[in-house]
Amino acid sequence: MALTCGIIGLSNIGKTTIFNCVSNTKAEISSFAFSTNKSNVGMVNVIDPRLYVIDKLIAAKRIVHATVDLVDIPGLTKGASQGEGVGNKFLADIQQTNALIHVLRCFDDENLPHIEGSVDPLRDKEIVDFELQVRDLDLVERKLQRLEKLARTGDKSAKQGIDVLSRLKAHLEDMRNVRDFEISAEDKKTYINDMYLLTDKPMLYVCNVDDKSAVNGNAYVDSLKAGLEDEHPQILIIAGALEAEIAELEDADDRKEFLSDAGLDEPGVDKLVRSAYNLLNLQSFFTVGDKENRAWTIKKGTKAPEAAGVIHSDLERGFIRAEVMHYEDFVKYGSEAACRDKGKLFVEGKNYEVADGDILNIRFNV
Repeated sequence: MALTCGIIGLSNIGKTTIFNCVSNTKAEISSFAFSTNKSNVGMVNVIDPRLYVIDKLIAAKRIVHATVDLVDIPGLTKGASQGEGVGNKFLADIQQTNALIHVLRCFDDENLPHIEGSVDPLRDKEIVDFELQVRDLDLVERKLQRLEKLARTGDKSAKQGIDVLSRLKAHLEDMRNVRDFEISAEDKKTYINDMYLLTDKPMLYVCNVDDKSAVNGNAYVDSLKAGLEDEHPQILIIAGALEAEIAELEDADDRKEFLSDAGLDEPGVDKLVRSAYNLLNLQSFFTVGDKENRAWTIKKGTKAPEAAGVIHSDLERGFIRAEVMHYEDFVKYGSEAACRDKGKLFVEGKNYEVADGDILNIRFNV
């Protein structure tokens, strides 16, 4: 699906290191601020442990994971919204994403100086927030000017839009994010969504820590959590340098041993990708067989015919019904035949809303 998650943050905080751990595209890493002039785009596998469980029950020739697109946005700095550093170009790149992963530096390294002179993830978060808010404020003010011209012609919708955007303007001037702005779903759809505002996007925070802090974090992580307590954000802890070492290991047993030594049960970047997938309001359903066991990507709330269309357009066009097994039932009973015998294979029609982890067999006629 054409949905992307942007990785943002200040310069020299480990964004690109983490991007390289998960992406099929490898970007150049530098210790110098503003050393790159383009965003890096990569497709990432969403590693789903459920596929391996399914494969033990129905062995296939290959396993195919769902994917998500990631965009590594070059580091921002104070004044980016006014063109400082790499400036407005990369704010525009952020605007094209559907959700954001904000990487925050939570480690000390005297060989990698922090652009602000010290390590303080809460301050860094506020710097980036401010730059995004300034960009959003500019977009809101421009739209307000257009609506004011329309209102002078007697356009009632424009007058309502002026009221909504005036309140949003004050909200942004108070250094708050659009995602926290209270507004009806209808007004948001009518007056705000078309601006693709940066601080309206769902946000995941990633604390990039040193190796020894990979499991429990450190004082920097604790200070960030305390400072954001009222926001109830989603926060992940990842040791970027450690993940880079894990990513270099080709042998599965070597990776497993390395993870065990680090006190981890899986690579942190796998959790990151699954979180990004969820952040984009996506979920997976499965198809199984001896050729391939595969995860397919759909938005939450997708109906069965649309899900079938993700596999092939003919399946949606000629959709008759879907035979559905829930993942938990399939694992419990071990086969399609057993699920059928236990009454756990369901025949669903066009109005069925596909659940995360459903195993589907589509019946169609074209």
